Amino acid sequence: MKPLKVKNLTVAYQKKTVLKDVNFEAPDGKLIGIIGPNGAGKSTFIKATLGLIPKVSGEIEIYGKQYRPKDRLVGYVPQRGSVDWDFPTNVLDVVLMGRYGYIGWFKRPGKKDISLARECLRKVGMENYEDRQISQLSGGQQQRVFLARALLQDARIYFMDEPFAGVDAATEKAIIALLNELKKQGKTVLVVHHDLQTVKEYFDWVMLLNTKTIAAGPTEIVFTIENLYRTYGGRLAFLEKDKLMAEQM
Repeated sequence: MKPLKVKNLTVAYQKKTVLKDVNFEAPDGKLIGIIGPNGAGKSTFIKATLGLIPKVSGEIEIYGKQYRPKDRLVGYVPQRGSVDWDFPTNVLDVVLMGRYGYIGWFKRPGKKDISLARECLRKVGMENYEDRQISQLSGGQQQRVFLARALLQDARIYFMDEPFAGVDAATEKAIIALLNELKKQGKTVLVVHHDLQTVKEYFDWVMLLNTKTIAAGPTEIVFTIENLYRTYGGRLAFLEKDKLMAEQM
């Protein structure tokens, strides 16, 4: 069974179509970039797939079944800007939320849960911040905390909405190393991403999206000048065509 299968997905906001008849199948054990211009529906695609926003029509299957919010197969890292960072909680408590699929929302985490959470914090370089209030963290540190929470879920498929946005170079390097480690473990990871210059370096597969699926498949086949112009149109003018072509050779 495919980790993710989306068929004819259509989503609209206030009668404006954001996604139209989107089709996509994610292969197993790949690092997949979701690429497209601002307003193309990339975040909407993830949220609709996870049932966080309603869809007009379409079918979505995760490992052959309809997704349920309590499903432990799925890990989700939202956009940092969509999180209430003033909520009075510390780093360790945020990470432990990734364990609720195992222990339930009304049972207190035990020693094993706390130990696993601390190990995930260590993997993202945040082991010395477990008592820190999340509002006191930098943008990159906040992103690492949410990655640790996703790791604690021990999911089979991960959805990450702009994990590199607003982070420093060291954090970006740490994040991509972590994503590659998940891939080595056989996980499937879908990432909304904006930097076209790093797509070939970071991702095995890409999905080019602009309201509809423009192209999807292995990066070396799909990430071409022709497909980028189909996806971005005139908005690709800021890129040097010759530079991109040279990078693909």
